[in-house]
Amino acid sequence: MWNQIGPAVRITLFFTVLTGIIYPLAITGVTQVIFPHQANGSLITSGGKVVGSRLIGQTFTKPEYFHSRPSAAGNGYDGTASTGSNLGPTNQKLADRVKADVAQFRKDNPHFTGPVPADLLTASGSGLDPDISPASAAAQIDRVASARRVDAAKLEPLIAEASKSRTLGFMGEPRVNVLQLNLALDRAFPRAATR
Repeated sequence: MWNQIGPAVRITLFFTVLTGIIYPLAITGVTQVIFPHQANGSLITSGGKVVGSRLIGQTFTKPEYFHSRPSAAGNGYDGTASTGSNLGPTNQKLADRVKADVAQFRKDNPHFTGPVPADLLTASGSGLDPDISPASAAAQIDRVASARRVDAAKLEPLIAEASKSRTLGFMGEPRVNVLQLNLALDRAFPRAATR
């Protein structure tokens, strides 16, 4: 009996140590050397303090900040509850939420008359997306400029500077990281405000 159980136990212990300890430590070591910023969460600091991650969105509600897209992850951008809403296009609950979001957007941005960009009304699949489209940022310019008491034309270069093109020129869509845009906004036009 031990002739059969012994090798099974030894193989289990070997692969437990190999795949549970050695491999993770090796990969962690390699990533810390080659990609330290990414391996540590792509954290963003401001004033020597960590204010967020480039990879996980945050909720901004003050009028002097650009707002993020909705999040279905827990109570908004909760990394431990990453998920989409799983509501289909014919679901009445989704339709009601989108109608309410459109009404709130129109109330917050009364000078914007075009169609509301879809990414300001829909959550991403993970619920953690930190980016909005350049059109979504542009739709909020008048509100942010008014709250900051600056000319709206002065905000356009900030959006252009914060915009990223498609990855490798063909993957994804052009995007703007909301946290990085808001930090650039605070640096260019300081205002004592909270998110």
